[in-house]
Amino acid sequence: MRELELIAHLEGLFAPANARVIRGLGDDAAVVRADGYAVTSVDTMVDGIHFRSEMLSAEEIGHRALAAALSDLAAMGATAGEAYLSLGVPPGIAPEQVLALATGAHKLATRHGVTIAGGDVTRAPALSVSFTVVGWARDPGLLVGRDGAQPGDVVAVTGTLGAAGAGLALLEGRAAKEPLGDLADSLRERYARPQPRLDEGRSLAQAGARGMIDISDGLATDAAHIARRSGVRLELSLASLPVAAGVREVTEQLGVDPRSFAATAGEDYELCVCLPAVAARQLQNVLPANATLTLIGAVVGGATGAVFTDADRELSGFEHSF
Repeated sequence: MRELELIAHLEGLFAPANARVIRGLGDDAAVVRADGYAVTSVDTMVDGIHFRSEMLSAEEIGHRALAAALSDLAAMGATAGEAYLSLGVPPGIAPEQVLALATGAHKLATRHGVTIAGGDVTRAPALSVSFTVVGWARDPGLLVGRDGAQPGDVVAVTGTLGAAGAGLALLEGRAAKEPLGDLADSLRERYARPQPRLDEGRSLAQAGARGMIDISDGLATDAAHIARRSGVRLELSLASLPVAAGVREVTEQLGVDPRSFAATAGEDYELCVCLPAVAARQLQNVLPANATLTLIGAVVGGATGAVFTDADRELSGFEHSF
């Protein structure tokens, strides 16, 4: 498929869906009417580094790339608005695969009221998918950074942890699917199609969250980002972590502790949040239906960092090396 033909297909797929987008694909730049304060993030995934195309369908790759970017908006408590796709296509990839990738992203965007309003397509040595996402907030005081946690706050996480890491272990063949039954498909889905916690992020922000981050590199690493930015110490409990169903069975095969695995595996795209204890006690009344929040520790004074007080060693998640 030639470039102009691909762009024409994408233009039809990503037709503007919200009133803010005055001009979308088809011009040199998108035109979007401002709606308060813009919250912008960029996230890039490259084949062989962030995913392996032989393990995932093209639709899953597109979904996963956009979900990771939208998760950054969730961690700020912003309302998602527009997304811009930069796609690097290697030689030899089938046109239908490229369109399936775009369809996967479009389906997720539609679910969250997001318009993919523009982007770029180019040849590349490996498949790369980069999304720039823009969220909006009427009141910048409701946006949550990593730098507001205070001693006395409680630390909590949404959802469950470890599922994406367990799903990756199954995909890579490091663990067998047979003992898991239907749980194997659920774990694979958590890795292949993570769900950005946009509704939860807004609810937590409105409830008074003071520090928040999405769990992409593992709770141990991401919680430490809050601690450093806020200049506080996060004391966390492995025993309190909400370990996803199926993780124990996978970690038994891997020969590792399930709670330590849940704290370090990453790519769950849940939210880690610090907020006043009184706000946390009232949260279950304002969280979206079926959303869960688990208290896992506290913010204290002392040496800056995030520690698991019941771990027998220092824990850390993923970090790129260059």
